[in-house]
Amino acid sequence: MRVEFLEAAEAELDEAFQWYETQQPNLGVQFLTEFDAAIRRIVAFPKSYALLGNEIRRCLVKRFPYGILYGIDADRIIIVAAAHLHRKPNYWLDRLD
Repeated sequence: MRVEFLEAAEAELDEAFQWYETQQPNLGVQFLTEFDAAIRRIVAFPKSYALLGNEIRRCLVKRFPYGILYGIDADRIIIVAAAHLHRKPNYWLDRLD
């Protein structure tokens, strides 16, 4: 399956990486490594993660307070948000159009 990011989700991922890198050298790289591992789990088992509604699922990123919100559309996985789990919930709902 192909993995595609919405532009806003890609921006969130970049922002999180930058923030972690400013907190501690190499922490941003560790974050991206865990994020990538979560994406691989999604690709391997796309329907195994919590269904939040509207056909959107959430996979948690290990070691970091982030969830990957995604939908499945035929032969592709669409990443809707790289959501910090301690911030405003459901802010990403308007991206579903």
